[in-house]
Amino acid sequence: MRLLVTGATGKVGQAFLPAFLSYGRFADWDVVALCNNRMLEPAARLSVVKGSVADPHVVEQALEGVTHVLHLAAVKETPDQAIDVALKGLYLLLDGFCRSASRQQFTLLSGDCVVGHIFHGYSAPITEKVPRRAYRGVYALTKVLEETMLEQFGIQEGLNWTTLRAPWIMEKDDFRYAFELGSDQFGGPAWADLIGADELAALRQDRALPAMRDARGAYLKRSFIHVDDLVKAILAALDNPAAYQELFNVSMDQPVDYGAVADLLEASGNRQRRDIPTPFHSNWLDNSKARMVLGWQPEIDVEGLVERAWSYRRAADDPRIIWYPG
Repeated sequence: MRLLVTGATGKVGQAFLPAFLSYGRFADWDVVALCNNRMLEPAARLSVVKGSVADPHVVEQALEGVTHVLHLAAVKETPDQAIDVALKGLYLLLDGFCRSASRQQFTLLSGDCVVGHIFHGYSAPITEKVPRRAYRGVYALTKVLEETMLEQFGIQEGLNWTTLRAPWIMEKDDFRYAFELGSDQFGGPAWADLIGADELAALRQDRALPAMRDARGAYLKRSFIHVDDLVKAILAALDNPAAYQELFNVSMDQPVDYGAVADLLEASGNRQRRDIPTPFHSNWLDNSKARMVLGWQPEIDVEGLVERAWSYRRAADDPRIIWYPG
């Protein structure tokens, strides 16, 4: 078996590759990583193809002998390339893969931006049956089109596809920096869009802990997943006939409650909360299907996110780099 991984140098790819290469079920598989801006060094069972997923010659080379594709590549950090890379690139991969005699499964990593996460309100948990409702912007739009394109190749070409739809993915100290009020904030929303300049300056001075409230006045609830749990979901779906032509939500069992996070941090004497009113909507991404069909279970809950993020210490050769704003 031969697995092609795009986006192998990204957050998920860097966590996935060592887990895959050390996993007994895949001990006789080879991996080819398609890399563009950031490179990997070839190693045992790992080869590297350099170039853009939007280049048909590069894609043809990368797909040679491939039985499975894991498409992790995303272009949040380069929105001007979103259509060319996300859609043209995916089309080239799918078209080439479907013409291959060795094809077996194509797996796509998608996101809850497809259902609008905090930008759209839902009166019940968000299942895989909920219609796609992207929030404004090119990234969410391309994810909707990616999911749709993949499903259409399944209909037209009989392709065995799998889509894993993840919420906000956390690693290392990401979760901690999602609550920072300064320039080192990770992800959105930008606090300056919610808080006046004078108030924001005062909150920064006090190193206050922002606890967002939703449009109804309750503490905001938003779905997250730790990258380690996501990698386990990918491993469970790969080469699994139960996952063929199926979409799965892969998230924590319960969404993160911003009030509960504030409780945890205040109890530790870390920081004092400041409630921030927002127009956003609480959501709950329902992972029941993945738990039942894939036999997958996330292990890291909100307490685990807090403990890992606040205890993480970066080495000198591990600088905090935000490749995209979240």
